[in-house]
Amino acid sequence: MSNTLDRSPNQLMRALRGDLSPGEFAASVRRAAREIGEHVSCDARYVGRIESGEIRCPNYAYERVFRHMFPGSSLQELGFAPRREVRRPEGPRRRAEGGEPQPRPGAPFEIHEENDDVHRRTFLSSGPVAVAAALGLDHPAAAEVPLGTRVGAEDALKVEAAVRDIRLLDDVHGADALFDRAGRALRRAYQLLNCGSYSARVEQRLQAAAGELAISVGWLAHDSGRLLEARSFYAEALATARMADDARLEAHSFCNSAFLARDAGRPREAVRAAQAARQAANGLGSPRLRSLLAMREAGGWALLQDRGACERSIGLARQLFEAGPAEADPEWMSFYGEAELLGLESQCWSALGVWELATDRARRAIALQPPHFVRNRALYTAELAHDQLGRGELAEAAESGGQVVALFGEVRSTRIRDMVAGTVARLRPYQSVPEVADFVRRYDAALAG
Repeated sequence: MSNTLDRSPNQLMRALRGDLSPGEFAASVRRAAREIGEHVSCDARYVGRIESGEIRCPNYAYERVFRHMFPGSSLQELGFAPRREVRRPEGPRRRAEGGEPQPRPGAPFEIHEENDDVHRRTFLSSGPVAVAAALGLDHPAAAEVPLGTRVGAEDALKVEAAVRDIRLLDDVHGADALFDRAGRALRRAYQLLNCGSYSARVEQRLQAAAGELAISVGWLAHDSGRLLEARSFYAEALATARMADDARLEAHSFCNSAFLARDAGRPREAVRAAQAARQAANGLGSPRLRSLLAMREAGGWALLQDRGACERSIGLARQLFEAGPAEADPEWMSFYGEAELLGLESQCWSALGVWELATDRARRAIALQPPHFVRNRALYTAELAHDQLGRGELAEAAESGGQVVALFGEVRSTRIRDMVAGTVARLRPYQSVPEVADFVRRYDAALAG
């Protein structure tokens, strides 16, 4: 293969740089790297080497940074060659196509394949067939958006529809079956923003929709156990909110970031993010939104074992919730009813070790949950099993856990499965209890199947 073919210009990365100079774009790469804990020495020369095609495939640090900057994009979708095409099976000093020596590890081009589950999106191989049809942006023929493509209101409408479809499907199936295709839809939305030509009105609508889509994909990453990727998607949504001066999107971004921080074991960050969200939401006229944000803060206080602060936040959340719905309530908050409020409160009492209140709230959440929210019924029941175990109710915990196992075929949520796995691990030593033995057997059979 000729050197000319090896070094065909990377027009996609050039288009993504937009009006930024190579130096300015390099600075944005370094900032993005710091956001995810990476260190790269990107400068204008490196950007030039990418765009000229000299760097056919970046190393893994740069790959992670570019994925953070352009969520949902693979290397090929950013104009790079597949890693397998630049990989050599022989020794590290073998020369690459075109006669150039292979670089040492850590240089901007690497030859070893990465076995990294964080970036391997294969959930959909057995997911619901409905997903493919529902996410209208996920069509191979619509993969690339040429620079200057005219973008209109109907394009923004498609992004908004994708957000709604993801939320509806998540309520039924859980995140694992949706994450891959939703990521592609997000990539398409940001390509419309970055490469399209549109009016100011369409831009505003498209920014809001793309930000909401980033949050939806971030939630799917969160629920499927990919916490680092979720953090990246939420950061992307927050950046979009700040650029668009969109307080609603900013409040939503911080809301989900608080939930993620709690699940990731960063309670101080959870409290700070929830407080930032409340500040953004103060002028939006939605008591229900402020109620949810108070519950997010309560979750952080619970992990910090500050019962007083947690109880005050729960009390505020209840007070705001009882103010009732308002026209200003965001569309994405449709899940936040009495059942969700009780479910979140149950999690707080569980974190504090107040098992009686935790089990009471979990039972009430299950009873109030609408039947079509299958995923949430499974979540609350898994929480109930954990709380019953905390009370020493082995048979009852096994029975509740078994109800969740029965839903495994319908609900594909790594987060819920991990909760059940934790309950199973704690119950295994007690299989002399018939209900426990039956639960463990059914769980093992479900995993083997």
